[in-house]
Amino acid sequence: MPAPSLAATWPAGAEAGALVLRFDRTPTERGVLEEWLAAACPRSANIDCIDGRRLGLGDVGGERPGDTLVVPVSVAWAASRGEGRARWPDAMAIVNERIPISRLQERILRRAPGRARVIVGEPAPLEDLRRRFEQKTGGAESLAAFIRRQAELALDRAGRAAVSGRYKLPRMVLEEVRASRSFVEGAERLAEKTGHRPQEIIELGTDYLLEMAATHSRLAIDLFERFGRVLLRAYKLTVDEDQLEALRTLNRRHTLVFLPNHRSYLDPFVVRSTLLTHGFPANHCFAGNNMSWWPMGDWVRRTGNIILRRSIGDDPVYKFVLREYLGYLMSKRLNLEWYLEGGRTRTGKLRPPKFGLLTYLVGAFEKLAGDQDVYLVPMSIVYDGLPEVSSLASEQRGDAKKPERITWLLNYPRATGRGFGKVHMCIGEPLSLREALGPGPEGNDEARRHRVEKVAFEVCHHINRATPVTPTALVTLALLDLDDRALTLSEIQAILAPFIRYFDARKLPVTGDLSSAGELRHTLDWLTDNGVVVRFDGGLEPIWGISPDHHLDAAFYRNSIVHMLVDRAIVELVLAAAADGRIGIENDAWDEALRLRDLLKFEFFFPDKAEFRQGLKAELALIDADWASKLSQAGYARRILTDAHPHVAHAALHSFIEAYYITAERLAARLPAQRVDEKAFIAECFGVARQRRMQRRLRSSDAISTEVFRTALKVAAHRDLLGPGGEDLAKRRRAFAGELAELLDRLEKMRDFARLLERSRGECEVAS
Repeated sequence: MPAPSLAATWPAGAEAGALVLRFDRTPTERGVLEEWLAAACPRSANIDCIDGRRLGLGDVGGERPGDTLVVPVSVAWAASRGEGRARWPDAMAIVNERIPISRLQERILRRAPGRARVIVGEPAPLEDLRRRFEQKTGGAESLAAFIRRQAELALDRAGRAAVSGRYKLPRMVLEEVRASRSFVEGAERLAEKTGHRPQEIIELGTDYLLEMAATHSRLAIDLFERFGRVLLRAYKLTVDEDQLEALRTLNRRHTLVFLPNHRSYLDPFVVRSTLLTHGFPANHCFAGNNMSWWPMGDWVRRTGNIILRRSIGDDPVYKFVLREYLGYLMSKRLNLEWYLEGGRTRTGKLRPPKFGLLTYLVGAFEKLAGDQDVYLVPMSIVYDGLPEVSSLASEQRGDAKKPERITWLLNYPRATGRGFGKVHMCIGEPLSLREALGPGPEGNDEARRHRVEKVAFEVCHHINRATPVTPTALVTLALLDLDDRALTLSEIQAILAPFIRYFDARKLPVTGDLSSAGELRHTLDWLTDNGVVVRFDGGLEPIWGISPDHHLDAAFYRNSIVHMLVDRAIVELVLAAAADGRIGIENDAWDEALRLRDLLKFEFFFPDKAEFRQGLKAELALIDADWASKLSQAGYARRILTDAHPHVAHAALHSFIEAYYITAERLAARLPAQRVDEKAFIAECFGVARQRRMQRRLRSSDAISTEVFRTALKVAAHRDLLGPGGEDLAKRRRAFAGELAELLDRLEKMRDFARLLERSRGECEVAS
């Protein structure tokens, strides 16, 4: 047999007495290890070499001295680095968990013996292993099983250091969780509460752990990444390298929990490919058991996905096991990843967070020993274009969601075969979980829930702040506000110019230069090719407008940036109310702003009141740096509103307020004693909205959205307007509808006012 690589050296201190645990998988690997031992081991060394996988209690019992050094050894296979065309044995060597299949090993060794590398794990005295066994497991498993597990973990660490391209994977997770003192003692406490025997809890908990636990496989992860590259071939990925480097530095000391927004089925591939390419270990992700269908279920589990039941219900054992599992992962600095929204956005906006997983994470974190910290990493993933937008828009029109099946998996790559521009992965400021949680609660469940919700909303704020402005978002923002009118290229440029200046003044990240006619034309062409925009070339020059029945598709792109405009929109609406004499600008402006914030809080994420107030002041300062000293001047509200450019309130909020108004009006029309069936009521709102749009009594086609009607119903529920009730309920419903009617009227006047100013400015420019 050709000589393998003998780079590994015999560990110091193992001359007197050593127990060598060899972890070979084939006769070829055993021969490599035996040859290495013969060459590397000093002749005077007293060693005992046995199969590590068959280690028994008799091999590590009390008759073996405590100063015996336990030395784990194995063989790692490096990928070929030769020039020229790769041979198929090399491909198999890379794909099969970077371990060549046994019948190829002899051939690879003959051709390139340096590919086989002997790995020596960090040795440990038997006495130390015995002590760690008692501390960590409390005797919940055999000493031999514990030592086998520690040896394999040591070999995995050494293998990653010896063979480039091997990323960290968790090993022996089920065994370590099941054998931990925390698991055993927790099962005993749970047995006391439930009246079961501890062994019953342990056995059921072990079954649950097998059901949910991820089983990382390099083969599956490599294939997953390759499949992701196929899906992402239509995109160019952009990411801030400095942000990733800072994260990698943070990850050396702390567990990271990646919390991206969820816009597409492509999101997991974007995150996984980017992180692995930049040297991060494979994350533990989460998937619902709706993804457990064959063959997807086995694949997602082997790529690091934890499979959770959609509904845990009141199963204390399942909840206990999930907390233990998360606690173990955090204690081992194994990174996590999931979507706070719980599912893909249907509207393009960030959805309200789900608190379930975060609650379990916080519960597990609070039980970690010492001052260990975990960092939450907000991430914003934004696509210039998405193949899924049409199906997401159809769900907003009430169509049923199509189930994920094998045919869907096979067809999805075809949809991504065309050029869709760029995908932007933006990283928000990481949050220390310990700092975000603040002081511990006083022991009541309500206080605990409040802490979790506070953390979740803070993450959402950071995701929104990290979101960039894309060309498709800006163009659809402009075109959706035109009452189905089509415009020439120069007219669209004129509308976009003040928005571009506004985003620049706020120093917000913009991914494309729409002030360039070429970039704008490229964006319009892409939107046209994908059916969102229609172009007419039969006149004097080309014109573009939103395609009929594709307003919700366009709104999906617009809504990725609409949260950036909400503070400015509220400022404009407050100024408009003051200019019309509805409120006093000095005395009532803040109360009016808070009223609007309360109305929109289920649609957008607002910071706390102090930060919200600072945001409004910053928006005023962009219009007039000396606004605070001029508030008392007569007519100042009208003057500052005139100076504001662009006016964004109608473009950002009109469709949402229209949908809210229809919801409020239909509630006011119902008998107060009649119960509200959510599904039937939303269908009623949808039908009424479509009728009014056809009658041209509804301005915004993108207001006809079941998602927005559903949010409006949440606002009504928050105001206790769903009933059933009596005349007082009917009166409050009418007041709610009146409040929204007045706000719609204000938005309409704002639109007219803005267009009058635009015409006036245009005439002045022509005259000059």
